[in-house]
Amino acid sequence: MEATVLIPAYNEEATIAGVVQVAKEAGFPVVVADDGSKDRTAQEAARAGAQVVRLPHNRGKGGAIAEGLKRVNTPLVLLLDADLLGLAPHHLESLLAPVAEGRAEMTVGVFQGGRLSTDLAMRLTPFLSGQRALKTEDLRGVPGLENARYDLELLLTRHAKKAGWRVLYLPLPGVSQVMKEEKRGLLPGFLHRLRMYREILRYYLKAKA
Repeated sequence: MEATVLIPAYNEEATIAGVVQVAKEAGFPVVVADDGSKDRTAQEAARAGAQVVRLPHNRGKGGAIAEGLKRVNTPLVLLLDADLLGLAPHHLESLLAPVAEGRAEMTVGVFQGGRLSTDLAMRLTPFLSGQRALKTEDLRGVPGLENARYDLELLLTRHAKKAGWRVLYLPLPGVSQVMKEEKRGLLPGFLHRLRMYREILRYYLKAKA
């Protein structure tokens, strides 16, 4: 499958190398879009074998992906979060296969059996998962991609529905991710999560208006 793994990352030095290594082990080229990180995210990604695109300022997840897409030359692209735990090559292959075989325009990976906290979040809002596979040109054609921040996944989900894409939600057994509260501390992580949900809600209400 001719695909590139594209990983937007912001201050993920502790986990980015592990995600890159799994993608490389699966045989895919990897582009990491470092979204103005203040830590060693870029260095760790490069050390693990990724091609790194460094944004001088934080533009949000959509801006990072739009910039990283400029380095993608394969017909398919696989989007992954930079803080995944328990990821294995077969997870990537299962996400890509339906798109490569023409059975879906987009797949969305849903955590299953990783950790209770992330499993519960996925069960409630699977459409917010950042693990997705689709055609590169389809992703480039999503309106507003470069301006999306926390609302990126909702933007992709809404565009897929409007465009009539076939979307498959697929389990990712054993995969989870580091929670915001673990990265930033309990209170700062909680406040960051509130800001994220507020932005998602704002986009949702705007889209319905």
